[in-house]
Order: sequence, then structure tokens, then C-alpha cells
Amino acid sequence: MAFSMYEKSRWGEKKVGKIEYSGVESLYLVGEGQMKVFSGRKEISENDLLRKLKRKDKKLETKVIAFSDLRKKGYIVKTALKFGAEFRVYEKGVKPGEDHADWLLISVKGSEDMNWHEFAAKSRVAHSTRKKLLIGVVDEEDDVTYYEVGWARL
Repeated sequence: MAFSMYEKSRWGEKKVGKIEYSGVESLYLVGEGQMKVFSGRKEISENDLLRKLKRKDKKLETKVIAFSDLRKKGYIVKTALKFGAEFRVYEKGVKPGEDHADWLLISVKGSEDMNWHEFAAKSRVAHSTRKKLLIGVVDEEDDVTYYEVGWARL
């Protein structure tokens, strides 16, 4: 099942003999009823999984909202830790590994401030990897507004 989900919709990362899922992917798939997570023989509920993952990532809920929004719109969304961002976003129909991501995504709560140094660093990384920076702002109703940041020559 995991390999067919990977081939069809690029869920997880293909490793030798298995598929590995990020925390955000797992949480999304559990919420959609497409995956079950176990600790030993005991199934972990969506709420318990969220609590466990939040201990390691305080921004998890904001990330999941932006991730879910883009996946439901047909984009492929993958982790981007090596790029210094939260996610790589692939245009609809593009398969990671066969083509490159168009965007690096950072998600923020609408009520949060973004540090200019952090913003500049993310923008430079996106530019140096030939991607556009996408900032997903999550509001109080969990709606996401996206802002694409690019470089311009004047």
C-alpha cells in the first residue's frame, strides 16, 4: 500500500525496501483516514500523534495547515530541511526526483512577527537554489494566504 501511495501521489520518501514519512505527512494521512500509526501493537490516535510531534516542533500545527492546504490543491509538498526551509513545493503533476520544486515554503501564523534576518536568509537560499520563496500566512480561521517572494533587477 505504501509503495502504491508513493508512486501515485508521492507520499513519503522511498528508501531501500520501505517508505519513510515525515511527521507532517503522517499527521495529515492519519487525519484523512489513509494511514494508521502504531506504537508497538497499540494504535496512536491523531490527537496523541499531534501531541508527540508537537514536543519536537512547536510550529507543527501551522505547518500542517499550510501543508494540508497545498496537498488538497494538488501540489506535492516535501520536507526541505537541507534547504533551510520547511517544505519544497512542486507544481501540480510534477514528480519529485523527475523535476525540481518551484518553491520553498515557510509557514507563519498571521499574529507572529518574522525576523528580517531570517526572512533575508530564507530568500537568499531560495534564490541560490533557483526556487521562489513562498510564505504561507495562516490566519485565525486556519485559512492560508500565500505570498511569493522573488528577486527583481531594477
